[in-house]
Amino acid sequence: MVPMQHPAMPIALEAVATAMSITRAVQHRLQEVSGHLKDDRSPVTVADYAAQAVVSMLLREGLSDQGLRRIVGEEDGGELSRPNNAALLDAVTAAVRLWRGDVSQAQVLEAIDACNHDASGDCWWTLDPVDGTKGFLRGGQYAIALGLIVDGQVHAGVLGCPNLSVDPGKDPAAADSEGSGMLYGAQQGLGAWEFRDGDPAATPMRITCPAWTDDKSIRCCASVESHHTNKGQTSELLDAFENDRIMVRLDSQAKYAVLARGQADAYLRLPTRDDYRECIWDHAAGALVATEAGAVVTDVRGKELDFTTGQRLQNNRGVIAAADGLQQRLIERAVAMGVGSP
Repeated sequence: MVPMQHPAMPIALEAVATAMSITRAVQHRLQEVSGHLKDDRSPVTVADYAAQAVVSMLLREGLSDQGLRRIVGEEDGGELSRPNNAALLDAVTAAVRLWRGDVSQAQVLEAIDACNHDASGDCWWTLDPVDGTKGFLRGGQYAIALGLIVDGQVHAGVLGCPNLSVDPGKDPAAADSEGSGMLYGAQQGLGAWEFRDGDPAATPMRITCPAWTDDKSIRCCASVESHHTNKGQTSELLDAFENDRIMVRLDSQAKYAVLARGQADAYLRLPTRDDYRECIWDHAAGALVATEAGAVVTDVRGKELDFTTGQRLQNNRGVIAAADGLQQRLIERAVAMGVGSP
């Protein structure tokens, strides 16, 4: 049995699993959706809104504690409710009806708008309904990420990776179109667990990120999009090691899952601009899954990620997540290089 003692975890797992199935359905109909709405980016917009609506509905219906019903969501329903977006709202509602056939447009908008918490207080969720926009559009990796923040700490996290293969021997950057994806759950101090086929009712398996030693190669995950990480500094940082290097570029917090289950040794997200700070929903769930699997996650200066500063990690610069034994050496090199310094 999974030691998921928090009463919200079963609901959170169900919510993310449901969102996974809906977003996969939209992704499989990319051309149809974009053609209907005359917009090549509209499929991910539909998936974003639909996933947020579903997660919001399930959390609000399944949890009575008001603190556990507060959500900091990435999407805002105000734009969706405008008259010129009527066709988009129709498409979003149709996607949600794949799960609940009698849902109304008003209920969809209400659920999306309920995710408007300001990241204050002692307890709330942060949600990224589709993390990895470009990955979604290219038919690659993306994630649904839901993290529970309690007293400034990520207390629980659920990460859905709809296109990640159950086989850890396969290239994690390659989408598994035949499977149903992988679902991950973690609680602070209680480990990280994997549910195959995105099924929260499946028998879970505990996952671990093995410690790294000098005799190993470095399998490093990094973002596909150049504006997400400094590729030049990434190469310079890794050049400090004589070990063989294997670079894997994929989108979204699926990188955290790949690290957590021992399919990679590091995930580097080095700052590209002095003024940029990471959004909390881009890291909360994934960072906890990786940490509870045994990896070490900090910013590029070795500081713990601070979730007490609103919707962005204002006290942190970038992220270095890696297996124990490697992460500390990466931080040493990053500090020596001045990565993240003004």
